[in-house]
Amino acid sequence: MATAAAPTATPPMDAAEEQALLDAIQKWVDREVRPVVMHHDHNDIWPAELVAQMTDMGLFGATIGQEYGGLGLSAVTYAKIVALIASHWMAITGIFNSHLIMALAVERFGTPAQKAKWLPKFASGEIRGGLALTEPNAGTDLQAIRMTAVRDGDHYVVNGTKTWISNGIEGSCFALLVKTDPKAEPRYKGMSLLIAPRGPGFTVGKKFAKLGYKGIDSAELIFDNYRVPVDNLIGGIEGQGFFQATGGLELGRINVAARGVGLAEGALRLATAYAQVRETMGKPIAEHQAIQLYLGEMVTRARAARLLTFDAAEAYDRGERCDMQAGMAKYFASEAAVENSQTAMRIFGGYSYSKEYEIERYYRDAMLMCIGEGTNEMQRMIIARQWLKQNPA
Repeated sequence: MATAAAPTATPPMDAAEEQALLDAIQKWVDREVRPVVMHHDHNDIWPAELVAQMTDMGLFGATIGQEYGGLGLSAVTYAKIVALIASHWMAITGIFNSHLIMALAVERFGTPAQKAKWLPKFASGEIRGGLALTEPNAGTDLQAIRMTAVRDGDHYVVNGTKTWISNGIEGSCFALLVKTDPKAEPRYKGMSLLIAPRGPGFTVGKKFAKLGYKGIDSAELIFDNYRVPVDNLIGGIEGQGFFQATGGLELGRINVAARGVGLAEGALRLATAYAQVRETMGKPIAEHQAIQLYLGEMVTRARAARLLTFDAAEAYDRGERCDMQAGMAKYFASEAAVENSQTAMRIFGGYSYSKEYEIERYYRDAMLMCIGEGTNEMQRMIIARQWLKQNPA
């Protein structure tokens, strides 16, 4: 049985360099993101100017190796960036994360020729895209996908539909999970991963209207006799797609955990500020015991989520298997985001239900963290299974 390649150990960035990078991103968030987030979120508008700025900052190459023109950031530094941005607007972190998971599949599993051709363009943001796995009848159970890729000379002919694909409208290239042998047993042996740029036979279906996660496009991708060169088969060997696709899930779950940290900390920041200016009975509500109990819970949840997330990121950077740690971080941080956003709404009271205040966005965005990158129910099963393996009777 093939196994997903382990990530190579990533040296940490110098502390002063990391802080300078985080300070620069914070200034960008304050100057460019915060003034426009409510307009883009309320109207579900793709933030073209912010995406161009993120491209210039190198965020589309954040975790891609420096030899390919990327920043080569460690998972820890990357998680800090994601949490920082997500504490103000979570959705835009999904624009570059989905892209980086596609790039990770090529960097970890691609042939030397594929890496040389695609990674510099991914790193520069010249080509942006994402990961196309989910289908209408196959989400958590990836082996149930029905999209086929039939060999025809020097090309594969692809037919099928993907759904809920991040960057589906604005992206120009996707790591596409297909069945090259639909009759294979076990099923995962018939799955392959293709680098699929836009072209004839590749069209975008409907854009999904969502409760939250506005601004980033989530769309249906339709493939009708779409032809892609055999050279775009990642790794050059059929039947490796399942492991190649899931090989990036640890980093993906660390990213979602970092987004959860950002949402939990952002909700805490808003609630803290509001509680000190809103007065009842002649004093700020922060001086009332009930509000202090809320804030104490929120601070603790946010801190615990941060520590779990960086514990997983540190293990990833050491090159260790960390599906258990990533699962714990993703599970806890996403639930912390939901609980902190709900608690913040209680602190804001009736104003929390108004779109004139930001806190309602955190509430709408947070629940996605419990569903995306594998449901929290699945995370708890993964955690339990790994724990039992490590602790046999």
